[in-house]
Amino acid sequence: MNRGKTIAFNPLSMPTYVMAKPVGAACNLRCSYCYYLEKEKLYPDRRMQMSDTLLEHFVEGYINAQPVPEVLFTWHGGETLLAGIDFYRKALALQRKYGRGRRIDNALQTNGVLLDDEWCRFFKDNNFLVGISLDGPEHCHDVYRKNRGGRGTFAQVMRGVELLQRHGVDFNVLSVINDYNVRFPLEVYRFFKEIGAHYMQFSPIVERVGHNRPDGLSLLPPTRADDATLAQWTVRPEDFGQFYITIFDEWVRHDVGRYFVQLFDATLANFVGGLPGVCIFGRTCGHAAAMEFNGDVYACDHFVFPEYKLGNLHRNTIIEMMFSDKQLRFGQAKQDSLPRQCRECQFLRLCNGECPKNRLATDRYGNPGLNYLCAGYQAYFRHATPYMEFMANELHFKRPPANVMFHADDIQKKSGN
Repeated sequence: MNRGKTIAFNPLSMPTYVMAKPVGAACNLRCSYCYYLEKEKLYPDRRMQMSDTLLEHFVEGYINAQPVPEVLFTWHGGETLLAGIDFYRKALALQRKYGRGRRIDNALQTNGVLLDDEWCRFFKDNNFLVGISLDGPEHCHDVYRKNRGGRGTFAQVMRGVELLQRHGVDFNVLSVINDYNVRFPLEVYRFFKEIGAHYMQFSPIVERVGHNRPDGLSLLPPTRADDATLAQWTVRPEDFGQFYITIFDEWVRHDVGRYFVQLFDATLANFVGGLPGVCIFGRTCGHAAAMEFNGDVYACDHFVFPEYKLGNLHRNTIIEMMFSDKQLRFGQAKQDSLPRQCRECQFLRLCNGECPKNRLATDRYGNPGLNYLCAGYQAYFRHATPYMEFMANELHFKRPPANVMFHADDIQKKSGN
């Protein structure tokens, strides 16, 4: 983020991201913890499938909204493959039509169950980056990631992973850290290494459940609600911190430069004054929105609630919605609403309060807005700091940060970690 600005993003330099959901919340699975499945209630009388007209409108408008020569399309769900392979063939044709020489890349998130040889050939031929939702080995994955019949999906997902590997498709892993798999950090991490996942994102699940919203939704945005309770699968902050510490200790001794964990990369980037590469650790937010299958655009993928709707692509341009006063206020609120404890924290530059959706706690001064995961992040940052300082120094002198692996034990002894 531009640390000298007081707005969420700079239209002259920053790309604008709108995550497209071509089938909305439609999915072939019924994962217990999925925060998105219930968004079907927002569109009870609609078939969730993006029309060809809207697809063309989106591709043209999204490319035109970018102030940079590279354009990244991100396709998300629900289950993205339910849109059908012809949908993405049309999208690629439209990208060529409106690209005007720009470099255009595509990333797609899937649960992997519907992958077959045709899909994998398509992804390989068209240079798609595929994200696979996988929560670890079978006993971890199958706790919450189930099909409509209530059975675990691990075997089906692994079949998809094997197809991606066979066809040489670039893929990474998105793992939801919950109250169960958080107990098995090294088993999860080593499993991902075994299947060839060199890029890993561990996303802690924090959800609140309530029952008084007029739209019928049970999950709640981070606003005060007396009847809200934490969902049973929500990870405990202390367990979350220890999960990352345990993985970090193995990574920093053996895997730097070979395997990439999103939080570790973001931490190092913030240490050297760069961009963290992920919105939750930026000073402000608001430059990454989500678009539903019918063109409705919301402030963020985690804020698909009526009060955060920015407009509809049939009536408003992406520029109008993303640079509206409403969205700019949403983005700036991340920084402006930090409670006193955050502003005094030695790790503020690394965390920046993390994602606003998780700011459910009260700080030690009695102020609302503290991140629920704060204790876990503090433990991780405190543990990782001496190693990050070493890697930042290596980068400063144009040496590889992977050198930390040769000095990790000495750093541990000096720091007492």
